[in-house]
Amino acid sequence: MSQDYIEDKTFDKLDFTLNPLPKGEYAQCRFIDCDFSDSDLSEIRFLDCEFESCNLSMVNLTKTALQNNKFSNSKMLGLHFKNCNDFGFSVSFTNCNLSHCSFYNTKLKKTVFRDSKLHEVDFTDCDLSSSVFHNCDLTRATFDNTNIEKADFRTSYNYSINPESNRIKKARFSISGLPGLLEKYDIEID
Repeated sequence: MSQDYIEDKTFDKLDFTLNPLPKGEYAQCRFIDCDFSDSDLSEIRFLDCEFESCNLSMVNLTKTALQNNKFSNSKMLGLHFKNCNDFGFSVSFTNCNLSHCSFYNTKLKKTVFRDSKLHEVDFTDCDLSSSVFHNCDLTRATFDNTNIEKADFRTSYNYSINPESNRIKKARFSISGLPGLLEKYDIEID
């Protein structure tokens, strides 16, 4: 059974919950204001695609290839990025809601998270080295055995990161973010 190869196509205001996206490879495609919620995107390959104002909540990402994809203004609740094909995995997020997502054991080197909501996201065992969290809300996000060396958290907030259980060498934080690094010690900072 051959799979579709779609290149340089724009998908605008489509509801993929009613008509599923065909399995195949999508290169340099744009998805604008599309609803993928609860869809099965397993084993689909997205290369250099852009997702703008889409709903991707609870999508099945088993063996999905995400290579150099950009997500903006999108709702992406409860995704398990850990299930994606890890070959060439590369994503960036701008103004997205990624709450309750799992990036467990995912390589996210140099990933950019910008103006995004990351409530209760699991970054356990991730490689986030040299990543940038610009103006992100990390309320109850989990960092455990996570490599955040050279990562930039200077403009982000509501994070709690235990320096003893994560690799943090040369990570960047603002003075206002220090309570998130010292929370484990149950001390009061004025």
